[in-house]
Amino acid sequence: MYKKILLPTDGSEHANKAAEQAIWVAKQSGAELMVINVIETSSLVGLPAEDLIVRIREMLKEEGQKSLEKISDMVAASKVEDPCQKDVKLTLDIKEGSPSDVIVKTVKEEGIDLVIMGTSGKHGLDRFLLGSVTENVVRSASCPVLVVH
Repeated sequence: MYKKILLPTDGSEHANKAAEQAIWVAKQSGAELMVINVIETSSLVGLPAEDLIVRIREMLKEEGQKSLEKISDMVAASKVEDPCQKDVKLTLDIKEGSPSDVIVKTVKEEGIDLVIMGTSGKHGLDRFLLGSVTENVVRSASCPVLVVH
């Protein structure tokens, strides 16, 4: 059914709930699970000191790495819970750019069959001003998108 599933994660509770679903779907279908964390760097451009930008970027990468390790731990725990299930081939990556653009680009470049992602949890003015990554992906992705609330 599915051969390659994309799970964007920011380490949030919503993303971790989506991860549970993505791991389950990957096991049931024998699909590869590609997990990405996207670092939003556009807000760093206006900062005056280059060394500050470098330090913030490194901090964001460390945070992203922790998010990816959490998913890796979840996959390992699911193997322990049910050793008879198929192994999940797991690919982890950190990318930089606009999250929705990077996710949609990854769908095209990697031949993704399904995106599973959490809701952002934004409401009201935040959503109006910033937009919703999930909403943009749902509108732009060339494959089905499963949104987990």
